[in-house]
This record gives sequence, structure tokens and C-alpha cells, in this order.
Amino acid sequence: MFSKILVGLDQGDTCAHLFQKAVTLAQTTGAGLMLLSVLEPDNDGSFATPAYYGYPLPLGVDSSIWLDLYREAEAKGIERLRRFTDESTAVGVPTEFTQMNGSPGRAICTLAGTWGADLIVVGSHGRKGLSELFLGSVSNYVIHHAPCSVLVVDAQTLAATAPEPASFATAQGQ
Repeated sequence: MFSKILVGLDQGDTCAHLFQKAVTLAQTTGAGLMLLSVLEPDNDGSFATPAYYGYPLPLGVDSSIWLDLYREAEAKGIERLRRFTDESTAVGVPTEFTQMNGSPGRAICTLAGTWGADLIVVGSHGRKGLSELFLGSVSNYVIHHAPCSVLVVDAQTLAATAPEPASFATAQGQ
């Protein structure tokens, strides 16, 4: 049914639960996974950038703190992706990963097209109304712009019902 599943992972608490669901789906369908993390300025407070991001800094402003925060977020993202890749490979799911910069929705849709994904799996934080308007909705963007099918998993429900993900391989009895 599916042979290539792209999984859009954020830096939130439910990331591991979404990953587990994607691995289970890949095992069931015999698909391979592409894990994607997107670094976005001021996304979920994971790292901060100046309000004038993308413009030259005023004279006398030390930009090294922003670079240090970005590098820290980048290293944490790569470490998480490597750990997830090792876990899914250990249970027999071919997995690769990448980390990109920019708008998460656009990055997910672009990678899905270039990689040839059959399915995109993303989480939803359940934002509605004004919070969705002001904070945006990656899953909503992906649903409307994806080049393939999209599975949106309610992250709040996942977090409330799933056991704490110590290690996926351990949870699967490996």
C-alpha cells in the first residue's frame, strides 16, 4: 500500500509518540521511513532569533548568542533523528533522516515531492480559532499542499494514551 512514508517531527513532547505510530505503520505496510525535522526561527521556543531575523543586525549587537542557540537546536535535532533512525532500523524498518531550515509545512511538502513519498505523517497540536490563525498550523498547510496522502495524528490524544516512550525497540520486545 505505502512504500515511502515521510514523518514530520517537531521538537515537542509528543514527537516520540508520533514516531512510534509511524514505525508501526511502516512495519504493517512494509514501507521505509524518511524522518524530517525542520528548524524554524522562534518555533515552539526551541531557540530564539532576533525580531529582525533576516535583516542585518544593528551596529554593536553581538549576534553570537543567536548562532550558539541555533547550533544547539540543530545538534539536538540531529541527535534525536539519529536515535529514532537507530530504533526503527533495529525493528526492521529502513529509515533515513534529514533536517532542514525554514517553514515546516513548506519543507514537508517539498521533501515529500522530491523524495517521492506515498504518505506524509504529521502531528496536530489541536489548535483552533485564533491560536491557529496566529500560530499557524503545519498539518493544515500540509493537508492543502501535499503531493500525496496525509495522515494527521492528534498529538494530544497520543500523549494522553501512549505509554512513555523509553525506547521503541525495547517496547517492541527487541
